[in-house]
Amino acid sequence: MALWMEKGSEPLTETEKADLEAIAAIKESSAFELKEKGNQYVKMGKKHYSDAIDCYTRAINQKALSDSETSILFSNRALVNLLLGNFRRALNDANDALKLLPSNIKAIYRAAKASLSLNLLDEAQDYCQMGLHLDPNNEELKKLDNQIGIKILENEKHEAEVSKAVADAKELVSAMESRGLKIGKAMYRELTGLKKPVLDKSNILHWPVLLLYAEVMSSDFIEDFCETDMFSDHLDMVFAEDQPLSWDVENNYKREFIELYYDAGSGPRLSKEKLLRYLLEGTAAASNGEGNGDEEKDAVEDLKQNTGSPKWIKVNERRTLYDVLKESKFIIPEIPVFYVVSKKSSFYSKFKDGKWAPPSV
Repeated sequence: MALWMEKGSEPLTETEKADLEAIAAIKESSAFELKEKGNQYVKMGKKHYSDAIDCYTRAINQKALSDSETSILFSNRALVNLLLGNFRRALNDANDALKLLPSNIKAIYRAAKASLSLNLLDEAQDYCQMGLHLDPNNEELKKLDNQIGIKILENEKHEAEVSKAVADAKELVSAMESRGLKIGKAMYRELTGLKKPVLDKSNILHWPVLLLYAEVMSSDFIEDFCETDMFSDHLDMVFAEDQPLSWDVENNYKREFIELYYDAGSGPRLSKEKLLRYLLEGTAAASNGEGNGDEEKDAVEDLKQNTGSPKWIKVNERRTLYDVLKESKFIIPEIPVFYVVSKKSSFYSKFKDGKWAPPSV
């Protein structure tokens, strides 16, 4: 039976002592009854968990039980809060149980479990070690400790991947800035996906490049177009004599007839922050959708600024990719896009006269 009277308020007569002892006994009995009732509610399932919590709380509030018994009440309430997903409350209850009885193994286990659910991995590991020091053969604690260790390793691996992704993206941004390249918003994500440039160990950029046949809106994709490569080298491979385009029934798009152009009116360039965000898409460091509202607003603003007719700039095939990308009028739509037309096609004059524009994206 716990002493519940304030110091200095001891009864003066035997009758008062007897009365207080009787009240204490009633409170103690009530607390035990509430504890057992709470245990029964837990066994009855999830629909009765709130009733169990109420019983344990009322039993605690009786302040009539010993520290060890009260510790069990807090530990039991921690269990129910764990089952309900109230992990912070479960951790608080488990800690209150341990303040009263530091050797309460169930409270230690529940504190570790709650900490793990809250992703407080160091704390969870500390609780496990505390419990295993008291009970080295506790299989539940061993299993939980192993689970926490795996989670810690996974987090460390993820953090390393995030750090590398951020470092690589920043290195790419720096490489683009040093080259004077201007990056704009994507135009054909449905065709290019999340393809991005790569910086090799020699500090040379390798770009994925989209070739778009304006006449039919078909496309070819060059996975690795080194910035030091000339266009003619890649075009020779794309338009090899033994690999005609399946849709080109009139053979207009033969090597000697094709020309490449880029759009000098493809909108404003991305800020450094947005460029970094783009380069991190699809990596461990992706923003998980943060700022989507701003992106939608930016897209609307970009369309307002990009309502004029495109201005086609012809590409000199004897130049390198870098020579063309650094031109002042070239805004790279995340990855380079070049429009392929044939001098032999009737579409050619329409394109050259500015009577064709890319579909809205």
